[in-house]
Order: sequence, then structure tokens, then C-alpha cells
Amino acid sequence: MHALKFVWDPSKGIEIFGFFTLHYYSVMWIIAFIIGFYIMKRIYKKENQTDESLDSLFIYSVLGIMLGARLGHVLFYQRELISEDFFSIFLPFSFKGGFEFTGFQGLASHGAAIAMIISMYLYNKKVLHKTVLWILDRVVVPVALGAVFVRLGNFINSEIVGKPTGTDFGVIFVQNGENFARHPAQLYEAFSYVFVFLILFYFYWKTKKSEQEGFLFGLFLVLLWAIRFCVEFVKEPQGEEYLTAGSLNTGQLLSIPFILIGLYFMFFYKPKAKLA
Repeated sequence: MHALKFVWDPSKGIEIFGFFTLHYYSVMWIIAFIIGFYIMKRIYKKENQTDESLDSLFIYSVLGIMLGARLGHVLFYQRELISEDFFSIFLPFSFKGGFEFTGFQGLASHGAAIAMIISMYLYNKKVLHKTVLWILDRVVVPVALGAVFVRLGNFINSEIVGKPTGTDFGVIFVQNGENFARHPAQLYEAFSYVFVFLILFYFYWKTKKSEQEGFLFGLFLVLLWAIRFCVEFVKEPQGEEYLTAGSLNTGQLLSIPFILIGLYFMFFYKPKAKLA
């Protein structure tokens, strides 16, 4: 059984000029956005959309996802920052007990999802001029792959860890001062999200489902948040649990509405007929 135990103790990042550390977690976010950009470039080329509209999409996506993920974490898991260290919510610094560069620590996927929908609404209204679901059906393809890299970044950072396994199976996160094995919950999610990406990629490129408005967006919501719901059973709480119901934690309760919305768009949503 010892072969199933893995000791994880990486450095925090890459030292640059001796005074700045580029955290691996940040690198994973950068990779996610770059790969997402090139996937959307292929999609936009297929859809005969302009490079200018793609550039605008990238800006709206980055701002929406990062701001939403940060605000979601604060509202769902760390509300004390509002009164104790307000500016650290929006800046990669901590001002409590002295000035310190921290990077953006604490990003919630539920907040990112909500903000992504809002930012795509604004992007469509100001730039694309199609329908919100048209862009959501396409942008979820790279977003699913981006989620893989975000969870890999969490694993490298030794954060969002799983519960102790009570056996030799699992990962020992030495950075957290531990000598016992935990479930590598981040890797469970990352591995599962690969299949979410492949399924969405297949449905977009190989089937006509992209023509059924809302289907791919709904499929994304169902698959991603069902995985999140299941993995939460072996994941440690991410902070103070403001929402609980029986054995269900905040992450699971927040996932249920996304799954239901996804099912609605997959099987019940009917687009409004266009006026002549």
C-alpha cells in the first residue's frame, strides 16, 4: 500500500530577480487563458467571426472570471475580509498586519460561473449582437479545459485539499505541515474535467448539437457541477460554511441550482421565434 502514498512538497513558484515569486497557481491560470484563447480562435474562425470580436471576448472573459471568482470566494467562504482587509479582495496584496504580496488567494468556481454568464451577456450586447446562449454554447468548451489547469494549480499550491484517507493511499501535503495522506481531491476534479472538455468538444465539432441553442451550455453545467457535487464528499471545507443542509456543504448546495439550470437548457428550453 505504500506505493499508493505520495509525498508532495514543491516550491511555491519561480523566483524572479530575487524579490518576486511567480506562483505556479498563477502560471496555471495563464496557461488556461492562453489555451482557451486559441480554442476560441478556432471556433470563431469556423463561425466566421472577426478577430476583433475575439479580442474583446478575451478581455470580457478574463475580467469576468477573475473578478467573479474572487468575489464568490469572499461572499461564500471568507466574508470577514470585507471588514478586516477590504482592499485585499480586489488586489493581490494583504494589508492586514503589514503590506504583503499574496497573489489572488481564494477563488470560487461558483462565483466565476455566475460572473462569466454576466460578462457574456454584456459582451454579446455590446460586441457580438447574437444571443447570450450562442456565445455561452461555445465558450464553455475552452472553459471546461481551463478548469483542468485551475485544479492542477490548486494541487501544486497544496490547497483545496481532500479529507484524510485514514490509510496509506493518498497525498501528503508537506507544505501544510502534515505527515498523513489525504484524498487528492484537486486531481480527482482535474481528471474528470478532461472528460467534460472532450465531451463538449465532440458535441460541438462532430454533431449538430451546437445548433440547438442552450444545449452545450446546459450539458456543461450538468457535467461540471455534478462532478463538483460528488468530489465535495471527500474535500475539506474551504472556509466557514455559510450554507449547509444535513451532510451537504456550501459547495454542494451551490452546485445543485447549476445542475437544474443545465437540465432545463438541455431538455426543456425553447428559443423564442425570431420576428420577421
